[in-house]
Amino acid sequence: MPWIHFHLGHKGQVNACCVANIPYGNINQQSFDEIWNSTEINKLRAQFAKGEKDSRCAVCIQREKSGAKSIRQETFEKFPDVDWKSPEPTPIYFDIRFSNICNFRCRSCWHGASSKWFNDAKALRRTAAATAVVENVKDFDSFIIEYGSALKNAREIYFAGGEPLVTPEHYLLLEWLINQDTFPRLRYNTNFSVLDFKGYDLLKLWNYFPEVEILASVDAMGELGEIIRKEMKWDQFLLNRERIREAKNIRFKIAPTVSLMNMEHLPHFYLEMVRKKIVEAEGFYFNLLERPYYYNIKAFPADKKRDIIQHYAAFFKENQVPESIENAMMECLGFMLEDDLSAKYWPQFLNESQKLDALRGEHYLEQIAAKPMAK
Repeated sequence: MPWIHFHLGHKGQVNACCVANIPYGNINQQSFDEIWNSTEINKLRAQFAKGEKDSRCAVCIQREKSGAKSIRQETFEKFPDVDWKSPEPTPIYFDIRFSNICNFRCRSCWHGASSKWFNDAKALRRTAAATAVVENVKDFDSFIIEYGSALKNAREIYFAGGEPLVTPEHYLLLEWLINQDTFPRLRYNTNFSVLDFKGYDLLKLWNYFPEVEILASVDAMGELGEIIRKEMKWDQFLLNRERIREAKNIRFKIAPTVSLMNMEHLPHFYLEMVRKKIVEAEGFYFNLLERPYYYNIKAFPADKKRDIIQHYAAFFKENQVPESIENAMMECLGFMLEDDLSAKYWPQFLNESQKLDALRGEHYLEQIAAKPMAK
C-alpha cells in the first residue's frame, strides 16, 4: 500500500491507510510531492520491501492471525497486476474523506467522523474540535491544483466520511473528474440516506462512471438499525435501494459494522436482506469494529460468546449460504474468540449504552439488547 495508496483523513492528515496510525504528512501544509516522497513514507517502503512488519500495523497483523481478511490482503486482491517493485509514479488508489460532515449519529461513531455527533459529544465532554464541522481539506480549489494530476492516474477512489453523499466537495470532485474525462472505479462507504443533494442528481453523475460500488453502512433492520445508526430511516433506505436497481454500472452491497450491538442479529439480518432481494447472496461485506473497544465483539462475556457460537452453528446447519459468506461469518467468530476483553469493556459497553439512552431518549438496553436472538 505505501507504493499505491493515498489516504486523506482527519484534519488533512495523510496516513498509510484508514486503520494504521502511520502519518506521512498533511495536505494542508505540504505539497503532493513532499508527502509522496517523504522520509516517512520511504522509510515504511524500505521496511516493507525487506519483509519486515510494523507494530503500528497491529490491526492487519492480528486480523490475519485470527483468520480474518485484512485490508492489506484485500488490496493485493484488488490490484493483482501491480508490481510494487516498479509502481506507478503516483497513487492509483485514493481514500478521500473531505470532512466529518454527516447527517447521522451512529452509536459506534464519534465527533471526529460525524458533525452530527457534536452536541452529544459536548454533553459527554468528548468533542474532537471546537466546532461541529471538522474540515480535512481546507480549500477544494487548492486541493485540485496540487493533487489533480495524481487523481487523473487513479484507478479507484474510495469515499468515506463523515458521510460522502452529503459532503459538497464529493460532488465537486465528481464533476471535475467528468470534465477531465477521468473515470476511475468509485467505491463508497455510505449510510445511503440520500441520492439527491443541493441540486445534484447523484444517479446522473454516477452514470458517467463504468463501475460504482456502494457499501451501505447498515447494521440491522428496522428499529434496531435506526437506534444503532441514529437518524437512519429504514423505509428511506429501502426506497433508495429501489432507485438504483436498474443501474447496470452500480454494484450494491450491505456493509454492516460488526459490533456488540448487532453480532447476535447478523444471521437473521443477512437472510432477510437476501430473501427480500435487497442484496444478492454474496452481497454482504463485514466490517469488524476494532475501536472503541467497548463495542468490540471481543468484549462479550464468555456465556454470550457460547450462545452466539451455538446460534451461528444452527444458522449454518439450517440455511444454505455461499461459502464466501460462511467464511466471512466464521472470521467474525474467530475474531470474537481471539481475546477476552469482557472484564474491562463489557461494563463500559453497558454504561455507554445507558448514557446514550438517557441522552437520546431511547431504550436500547431495555427494548433491543434484551431481546433473544432472531431465528
